[in-house]
Amino acid sequence: MKAEIITIGDEILIGQIVDTNSHWIAGELTKIGVSVFQISSIQDDRTHILNALEEAQSRADIVIITGGLGPTKDDITKKTIASYFNDTEVVEYPEVIENIKRILNKVKHPFNEVQRYQAQLPSKATLLMNRFGTAPGMWFEEAETVFVSLPGVPYEMKGLITYEVLPRLQQRFDLPFIQNFTLMTYGTGESIIAERIEAWEDALPQEIKLAYLPSFGRVRLRLTGKSKDEETLSTLMKQKQEELASMLSDIIAGSENGMSLEKQVGILLQEREQSLGTAESLTGGKIAATLVEVPGSSAYFKGGMITYTAALKQQLLDVKEATIDTFTVVSKEVAAEMATGALKVLKTDYAIAVTGNAGPTTDHNDKSVGLVYIALANKEGVEVQEFNFGQPREKVINRTVTKSLELLQKKILKN
Repeated sequence: MKAEIITIGDEILIGQIVDTNSHWIAGELTKIGVSVFQISSIQDDRTHILNALEEAQSRADIVIITGGLGPTKDDITKKTIASYFNDTEVVEYPEVIENIKRILNKVKHPFNEVQRYQAQLPSKATLLMNRFGTAPGMWFEEAETVFVSLPGVPYEMKGLITYEVLPRLQQRFDLPFIQNFTLMTYGTGESIIAERIEAWEDALPQEIKLAYLPSFGRVRLRLTGKSKDEETLSTLMKQKQEELASMLSDIIAGSENGMSLEKQVGILLQEREQSLGTAESLTGGKIAATLVEVPGSSAYFKGGMITYTAALKQQLLDVKEATIDTFTVVSKEVAAEMATGALKVLKTDYAIAVTGNAGPTTDHNDKSVGLVYIALANKEGVEVQEFNFGQPREKVINRTVTKSLELLQKKILKN
């Protein structure tokens, strides 16, 4: 079963916003056994939309369209899709009008005729009720292809996918079972791993595929199994997981099962009823930002401090002036004092502290660009590790964030 995702909007093509919708939709479709064949971004233009729909129908069973369903004149998607299906009739849905009025009433905004347009759908469309916004989604079927048109606002789109689209797709199509399993490896490059497991990978059954997902400082190995026989697939997946883990036991740090590192850390802290704080220099708060992306992180993440200057390190974290003068701000000694200071100020069970040179300059110290010190403190003391993440600046910062969370995860598990 193949799907194509089409995002409509000039704001994507000019780089004003990032298309996160397609990424999320693709993940949700994959979970129910639908393979995404292609993702496209096109202009909010009638000709472009019509061409994209025709091409998508020629190669996909399911076409998901996001964007262009607002009440303003530049939102032409609904009219264009109606013309694609030669649908000249319009149906007005009273329940949509009531939903629009309910939402507008909350913000004390009057209902007007422009808003009424959103309740008028092509007659061939099946209404997909939008619980979170004023523009409903639409479901069409044409020559065995399902077309779904959704608003582009991410939280509205996600609500419609979750409550309307996925259940209908599962009912409409005989979809296979899909299972995913991810092993995380550290410290070894993708090409070296591929060479080590080449014979094993070549012998994988057709139901199972292996994907390499490299990022800063790590490679995730994702096994994806797809079959109509769930029991047989589960047995086969378990066997291949164990084989892969055995071959790479020296570089595997754990399994992910689609769960991010920051979420895994959060679960470990919650299970132990422990808390975490951060003190960041070169990362500028990115470790804290990564942690709070996880819903419910306030249960264990108590806060962080961005001490970018030497003065703030002294003022907020009680880093000694003599330590900075003797070793510079980029040193294991300063990292250690930052971590112990954060532990004391934030009153947490763990504290992460990072200092280093992200580049492109070294900011008046004699340490090389890419040099980073990561400190972890708890009631037992503080540990500092030195890394050189090279260049450019973005790579240094991202690898520092990832490595900090990796070290914390290992520390928690060890304790």
